[in-house]
Amino acid sequence: QVQMVESGGGVVQAGGSLRLSCVASGRTLVNVDMVWYRQAPGKEREFVAMTRWDWRGYTSDYDDFAKDRFTFSRDNAGNATYLEINSLRPGGTAIYYCNVHVPGPVPVEYWGQGNQVTGSS
Repeated sequence: QVQMVESGGGVVQAGGSLRLSCVASGRTLVNVDMVWYRQAPGKEREFVAMTRWDWRGYTSDYDDFAKDRFTFSRDNAGNATYLEINSLRPGGTAIYYCNVHVPGPVPVEYWGQGNQVTGSS
């Protein structure tokens, strides 16, 4: 069984930065897709960033809104992913979720518990 533990969220002054982490426990995860999503109040969950495994190794991708202010990284040795958010917007808030997708005969996904991020004025 895999558990995804998120940390690093909170309230940060507008213009500041925040770094979220997501650590997988239970077993080592390799050759999997790791994804960050977010969901704002009253809105649907949306994709933020991810790394994808293929025959060449890992490739990364960002949603358009996240390209300028978000930095995604992955630490396979520690089964961890990180999301750095820069220039937080005043009054903005969302819950961020990490996700791992394990390919196979029956694909499996594991989700973090969610981590709220708020930019204060």
